[in-house]
Amino acid sequence: MIHTILFDLDGTLLNTIDDLADAGNWVCAQNGWPAFTVEQYKHMVGNGIPKLVERFSPADCRSSEQLAATLAQFTARYDAHKEDKTAPYPGIPELLAALKAEGIQTAVFSNKADALCGGIIDHYFAPGSFALVRGSRPGVPVKPDPAGVYSLMADLGADPASTLFVGDSNVDIATGHNAGLPALGAVWGFRGADELRAAGADELVWQPGDILTYIRRANAALPG
Repeated sequence: MIHTILFDLDGTLLNTIDDLADAGNWVCAQNGWPAFTVEQYKHMVGNGIPKLVERFSPADCRSSEQLAATLAQFTARYDAHKEDKTAPYPGIPELLAALKAEGIQTAVFSNKADALCGGIIDHYFAPGSFALVRGSRPGVPVKPDPAGVYSLMADLGADPASTLFVGDSNVDIATGHNAGLPALGAVWGFRGADELRAAGADELVWQPGDILTYIRRANAALPG
């Protein structure tokens, strides 16, 4: 039986790409660097904000000191504007309500900084939508390392044998598999079906309601 679902945040629950791109391009403009398209940013995100900052910084502006300064600049700008254009994907609020009605525990596991995750979830989703919201924390490797997933499952009291991971990128599929979990690929997100297939997603879900269909089918297939 599937009792717990761990969701990626950006590109899975929320379409955050425009606000991320706007903050990145604002930083680029402040520093006189080339800007990037939203489509390019879709392939820069997924490994945490420090890696995003490294990717949009010119090669000759990546000393540890410069990256730390740029990260602070980006974080401040993004935090102030992270709700300008961001919105839940269509069908996500309805999916969460349906999962709750069926007694399925949900949580968020993101490479976004932990301090940003709670606030953005509270802004867009009803209280109690998730049992736990967890982002990137100091001393814990980012996805696809499974250490954070193990910690989150322990805090949830979740059995790996009944837990599912859902995300929109190859990083998410690898995260789920590294933790020994089935991983569904959210095609509506930033990366698309080809990347998710190549990453070995256990199944592609084309709209949020497909997740509920998958769970009902998987649970119905069990004996008794």
